[in-house]
Amino acid sequence: MARHCRLRCCRSGSPGRPSPRSCARRCRWCSSPSTCWNRTGRTSAPCPSPSAARASRRSSPRGAATAASSPRPSSPAPTGPPSPPPAPTPAGSTPKATCSSGATRRTAWAVARATGGSGRWIPTAWTPCCSTRSRGTAGARALHRLHLRRAPRRRARPLREGVLRALRRGDPAGGRLRARQHHRPLRPRALGEAGARLRDRLRGHPGQPAPQERHRRPLPPHGPLAPRQDRCRRRHPRRAPRPPPPARGRGVTSAQGLIESWFAAGGWTPFEFQREVWAAYQRGESGLIHAATGTGKTYAAWLGPLLEWMDAHPVGIGVRRKRMERTAAPPLRVLWLTPLRALAADTEQALKAPVEALGLPWTVESRTGDTSATRRARQRERLPTALITTPESLSLLLTLADRNGLFTDLQCVVVDEWHELMGTKRGVQVELCLARLRKLAPGLRTWGLSATLGNLDEACATLLGRSPGGAAHTGRLIRGVVPKALAVDALIPETIERFPWAGHLNTRMLPQVIAAIEEGGTTLVFTNTRSQCELWFQALLAARPDWAGVLALHHGSLARKSRDAVEAGLRDGSLRCVVCTSSLDLGVDFTPVDRVLQVGSPKGVARLVQRAGRSGHQPGALSRVTCVPTHAFELVEVAAARDALEARAIEARPPLERPLDLLSQHVVTLALGGGVREDELLAEFRSTHAYRDLTGEELAWVLEFVTHGGATLRAYPEYAKVRNDDGLLTVRDRMVAKRHRLAIGTIVSDSSLTVRFLTGGALGSVEESFIARLKPGDKFLFAGRALEFVRIREMTAWVKKATTAKGAVPRWQGARMPLSSELARAVRARMEAARLGRFDGEEMAAIRPVLTLQAERSRIPGEDELLVERVQTREGYHLFFYPFEGRLVHEGLSALFAYRIAQLTPITFTFACNDYGFELLSPEPAPIEEAFAAGLLSSEHLLHDILASLNAAELARRQFREVARVAGLIFTGYPGSQKSVRQVQASSGLLYDVFTRYDPGNLLLRQAQREVLERQLEQTRMGLALARLAAGRVTVQPVDRPTPLAFPLLVDRNREKVTTERLVDRIRRMTAALERP
Repeated sequence: MARHCRLRCCRSGSPGRPSPRSCARRCRWCSSPSTCWNRTGRTSAPCPSPSAARASRRSSPRGAATAASSPRPSSPAPTGPPSPPPAPTPAGSTPKATCSSGATRRTAWAVARATGGSGRWIPTAWTPCCSTRSRGTAGARALHRLHLRRAPRRRARPLREGVLRALRRGDPAGGRLRARQHHRPLRPRALGEAGARLRDRLRGHPGQPAPQERHRRPLPPHGPLAPRQDRCRRRHPRRAPRPPPPARGRGVTSAQGLIESWFAAGGWTPFEFQREVWAAYQRGESGLIHAATGTGKTYAAWLGPLLEWMDAHPVGIGVRRKRMERTAAPPLRVLWLTPLRALAADTEQALKAPVEALGLPWTVESRTGDTSATRRARQRERLPTALITTPESLSLLLTLADRNGLFTDLQCVVVDEWHELMGTKRGVQVELCLARLRKLAPGLRTWGLSATLGNLDEACATLLGRSPGGAAHTGRLIRGVVPKALAVDALIPETIERFPWAGHLNTRMLPQVIAAIEEGGTTLVFTNTRSQCELWFQALLAARPDWAGVLALHHGSLARKSRDAVEAGLRDGSLRCVVCTSSLDLGVDFTPVDRVLQVGSPKGVARLVQRAGRSGHQPGALSRVTCVPTHAFELVEVAAARDALEARAIEARPPLERPLDLLSQHVVTLALGGGVREDELLAEFRSTHAYRDLTGEELAWVLEFVTHGGATLRAYPEYAKVRNDDGLLTVRDRMVAKRHRLAIGTIVSDSSLTVRFLTGGALGSVEESFIARLKPGDKFLFAGRALEFVRIREMTAWVKKATTAKGAVPRWQGARMPLSSELARAVRARMEAARLGRFDGEEMAAIRPVLTLQAERSRIPGEDELLVERVQTREGYHLFFYPFEGRLVHEGLSALFAYRIAQLTPITFTFACNDYGFELLSPEPAPIEEAFAAGLLSSEHLLHDILASLNAAELARRQFREVARVAGLIFTGYPGSQKSVRQVQASSGLLYDVFTRYDPGNLLLRQAQREVLERQLEQTRMGLALARLAAGRVTVQPVDRPTPLAFPLLVDRNREKVTTERLVDRIRRMTAALERP
């Protein structure tokens, strides 16, 4: 486009280059076609006055050429004789432009401005004679602007200034509006029936009548703009008019009938469980909705509140306007809690669909960490009718001093993806917030949504809480009976190693993975770790470079902008494949996804169902997941997972019990939000499932901790956060309030550094422990790119693009997932069938040679059998145990067995673990038979032996770091200036030593020890495993060399050795030795 082209019609060419081009566009003021000549940056036709151009557009059809005939103003000119009719135009000649008075102007100025010095006439709809360009006449730059006294100027100002800016950008001459040139009295009919008191000041062209008279209808009572005035300079085509909402009197007589009509308009039919939820809600009940992924749980919970409001306000249906005032909407009625910020945008669109289609005056908005400060400030003044938020943002809302007014009209709280929140501290945070909301809004109804959960009754009781008398609230557990087809299969390797080993990518399956991706449309490739996600993305891109642009990467450490772009590409179907982690597990609706690939075992039945539901995410569609094994024994896990699915054996999630660190944080939250009475807290906290057994002594300890810092930290004023004034708990210190709001939540991770290019683009975040090992010039892979590390400055790792595509891959804590209890039980059943010679399914048929070799050299363990293999190598004496209970349980069992054996004779052990068993290596033979006889599998003194076998103090010290951060003992810093991992460790370590020495009865210390036993060692599950093993049979099998089941344990232990030999070379050498007869 030429720089000075006022018609904005020249798409090519540059000033000073004579290149005539036929212009297909029209002037945006007058819609007249012309030929554009680019000579000196001038246009070949003048741009008429905006007011005249608008009048011309209204008097002629849109898109028609208006220069062939004289423009006809909508009313006679105020002075002068009537205009004579225009003279006929000879064929082949260009008609002359005439003004509103009928006079023809051919002055030299007009010719020069009209032709740009070319000497020929360009047809226009208005000539400069009607809109003089002198500073004394502002008609060419004026707007049809009305000032209504009933419309506040503050509200009309953005519209006024926006139109002015748009006009000034289109008029290079600029314009200064002068008030004295726009005074014109309005005619009486202008007032019409609107009842609006209008000023006599109207900005408009002097030769045109008022907009009220021109359109022959009155203005709306509160319209700050005249009709059609907001159409100046549209940059996008107008949307097609939305069909009118179904209204009463069109064969529909009830609110539910309107909902049914809306479903029918979309080609849907409500399911019976949805109607059941709507009826239960209108009866005032609460409950839990359990249905398969993509079967309509969202609308089952959402349309109940809509139906109730529509029945109570029948006249409010269909009154929604495109730009409805915020104060005209009902106050907050529905609060929607979602575990992920990524779900908020999709949920908002889903909830808005029926509101807009039915024309309801409801507002639906989200409030998360990604919400702008402007919107958050507006929401603080008045919340929308339905608010979508996260548990952390809800806690922040409770810290507002005017929270009582915010939640007075709240009717319903919906907790989405409750199975993800339950069993975590975030779920307990939701319980505490719900208890406070029930106190602020009596009669509040609570509904939860869950797709994959084993203990549904317990989940429902945990969500609904307890009555003041201590009894559990009765709620409805509604199961969706919609059949959901789910197909689980696996890619079978062409060749299977006789001695498989775990922990590598198995990129030999890459050709089969590419072929599976090419079969369908959009495919999701799930991995269990973020490091594995990065490596598989690089492998796929190297194998298929033509997929650049349609192959994407998605995990939680990437920048929000990158993740949003990937999610948008999934929705519109522009991406062929996305390699991702659990960041795309939950309820995001990606209808174009046809297939899901799972790299490695999912390690859990519920996780497999959740990921399979990402494909066919709609009622009646087939959900298909294909597993890509990384080693041979994962084929057994795939077959076992399919068996567990057929038996509906989904893992249960036990709820947490009394986390006092979170309770301390919540007390400060309530005190910050206007204050809370001390004598009301115990009853409120006991109404939750997590704190139903909270004692008065424990609450008194928590209050002493938040008001004075406890018995040990009383001398430090920074730990006295809450002030107790005659039983009223408040927060007076502004610094305490600021720090507490920044630290709200239970998501605790090591300090992360933002990764940025030197040019400024953000890629994501990497843990500080990884970046600290890099030196300037080191290469690493992140965000699908090969990067070169430059420097660290202000918690930011600055990088640039690397010239090579190789480098280290970042590692994140908590990457390895253990085998779940339900899947472990199914694996043991498959091993029992293999022991009996049954190899059903293509997965078991593929691994049959490996299990046959295991049976030849040792035996296949049965379902109720503990197999112990004893072998001697050059490294020493090995004991291999195969309980098939999962890695976390095996870590505790290996330490427990080593401790109990060492009580019989002094001995030193080295051990390794995986999901199938564990190894004990000693320099001399271990008395294993005597150990079994002495009670190796006994459950007596289990806790004492566990604490004695492990460095429990060091484990508790590390866990105390998380407890201290949630409780508010450690402040990790402000945004942009966070403390390093070393600083946080030093602070938490110092506090741990002080409490251990001077306050050994500190309840936070006990909580850290309890979390170590339950979360890291799974003490409860370990006790159940010991009881099962003690009730079964034990087989000690001597072997002459390691078996296929033992080989993965040897590989895992050799990973920790420091050597110059590559791991792959060592494994090949070990495999060759085992293959010798």
